[in-house]
Amino acid sequence: GAAVAAIGATEAAVGVPPGIEGEFGGEAAEFQRALTGQVWLILAAVVVIYIVLGMLYESIIHPITILSTLPSAGIGALLALELFGLDLSVVGLIGIILLMGIVKKNAIMMIDFALEAQRDGMAPRAAIEKAAVLRFRPIMMTTMAALLGALPLVLEQGTGSELRRPLGVSVVGGLLLSQVITLYTTPVIYLALEAVRARVLAWRGAAPAAAE
Repeated sequence: GAAVAAIGATEAAVGVPPGIEGEFGGEAAEFQRALTGQVWLILAAVVVIYIVLGMLYESIIHPITILSTLPSAGIGALLALELFGLDLSVVGLIGIILLMGIVKKNAIMMIDFALEAQRDGMAPRAAIEKAAVLRFRPIMMTTMAALLGALPLVLEQGTGSELRRPLGVSVVGGLLLSQVITLYTTPVIYLALEAVRARVLAWRGAAPAAAE
């Protein structure tokens, strides 16, 4: 990435005539194509996750609750890369996409339990509180397993370690920040969306009555 930027700056300083165009080949070309598709790749992943979760829970609102865990993971990954002085390379992007699958399982564990409890007659607040307590240990176990699995990528010093380190750093940083935040934000967002759903259902019930 630094080499590509340096070449571009040199090309501008030399004053290449407008009729002459240069382009990169090999790994540099692949790097540029990967950077161009990053945003679309992440958006496509989010859309696919939303559709799958919507079909799984037969709901259009609670996939949003689960997807709300993703921003904290992305921010944590970017902060960790900045802290270690690493660029957001293609490998770092792979780590962020990997995080999208790891982090949302925290919310899935809680939301799945809370929805089942609500179907059994429990109030939303009591259901999500019970889910947060009972699912805390499996959430911590799975998070620690993923974090410790990525830690060797951060600490290794062997040949080629500089290529794999952004992957480990992004995963570890994203997990640390999202783990602290989502344990608190997920129940709050769940209750907020449940309140919205209750208002919509009440409005739908009031509309036919008003029409009659």
